[in-house]
Amino acid sequence: MDQHDAILSRLLTLHPKKIDLSLGRTERLLAALGRPDLSLPPTIHVAGTNGKGSTIAFLRAILEAAGQRVHVYTSPHLIRFNERIRLGAEGGGKLVDDARLKAVLERCEEANGGQPITFFEVTTAAAFALFAETPADWLLLETGLGGRYDATNVIRAPKATIVTSVSLDHMEFLGDTVEKIAYEKAGIFKPGAPAIIGFQHEGAERVLEREARRVGAPLFVAGQDFHVREENGRLVFEDERGLLDLPLPRLAGRHQHLNAAGALAALRTVAPDLPLIAMEQGLARAEWPARLQRLLRGPVVDLAPPGAEVWLDGGHNEDGGRVLAEAMAEFHDRAPRPLALICGAQTTKDVGALLRHFAGLAREVVAVPVEGEHKSWPPEEVAAMARAEGIPAAAAAPNVEEALRILASRRFDQPPRVLIAGSLYLAAAVLAANGSQIE
Repeated sequence: MDQHDAILSRLLTLHPKKIDLSLGRTERLLAALGRPDLSLPPTIHVAGTNGKGSTIAFLRAILEAAGQRVHVYTSPHLIRFNERIRLGAEGGGKLVDDARLKAVLERCEEANGGQPITFFEVTTAAAFALFAETPADWLLLETGLGGRYDATNVIRAPKATIVTSVSLDHMEFLGDTVEKIAYEKAGIFKPGAPAIIGFQHEGAERVLEREARRVGAPLFVAGQDFHVREENGRLVFEDERGLLDLPLPRLAGRHQHLNAAGALAALRTVAPDLPLIAMEQGLARAEWPARLQRLLRGPVVDLAPPGAEVWLDGGHNEDGGRVLAEAMAEFHDRAPRPLALICGAQTTKDVGALLRHFAGLAREVVAVPVEGEHKSWPPEEVAAMARAEGIPAAAAAPNVEEALRILASRRFDQPPRVLIAGSLYLAAAVLAANGSQIE
């Protein structure tokens, strides 16, 4: 157990009895801490349903390739809480160490004085305290939920804001249409701060553009003000400043081309003097765990059918299912293999909508629980949903390890491609079981 885990457990008990989307608790704690949010480096604030973390990964990799010191705040973590807070340093940022994390959490706990506050709010305040006292050139800040009332939205004057793809997720908090959800995400837009709007469904784009204009945020809209395409094995990005001929992103899947474009559009707006070589190196180096991550070795991989490819992704909603299925289809076109899907999801997610995109693509689904999550769909129900969505070969297993053993017992005409998806919590458990480290 890490030395800060006991403090994190205590902070969880302070959650308000009533759900109250508000910035008041965060602002109260920040005031008690001396307002570290007013002493942060130039900030790029990122919201959206899918693609936030990947976009931040591209931003960080490009800026660090240019020699910049970059703070990063993301959530949730996969294996250790420290992953949420990366402190900028010469030669590349480092995850906050246990001693500094414990000290700042103790300071926040004392300043809060036992008053009701959510876990995300108090840990966001802790991150801001660390960012304010550690010199850096940039802060890349990811929202946790929504945008308008997200604890990160106490930032008054970001250098730029980005809204990545908006789709249906967290509907119990944000609304039951993409338009309502887009309205909540647009809450991060600020007067005078460029608003970069990634590739969107039409209804979401309309709302985002309207809200940016309403607050006086200069607009940069994907498909209008910047464009991206793959050409001859290269990524071609184009905006009013001209055309960039770049390497394809290291992160797999065509959807990552769109995330990379949003990052490039933002940096071309707020840091126009970044050298081309930094953009090239950043795209080629960017890493983001559990986003179409290929597992090459480890105890989990050893259980897969001999010669199988094993891929891991935290995609957990319908749009995530769509881009995953598109990526798997693209992989199949390049190097045909039978596809087997291991899927686990929480009951707050529409797993049937995710599975729908794999009909006619996945040879078999093996459903598993999301271990440690009381809101996990029972595997038998997920298997039934897979059959209802047109994937007749669907079985249930008690865990990922047993699911892999089941697949290893099957007869495939060639080694399969195995995709494990449906939940970030499931992805985290797989990485931990495989002995993976996140640095």
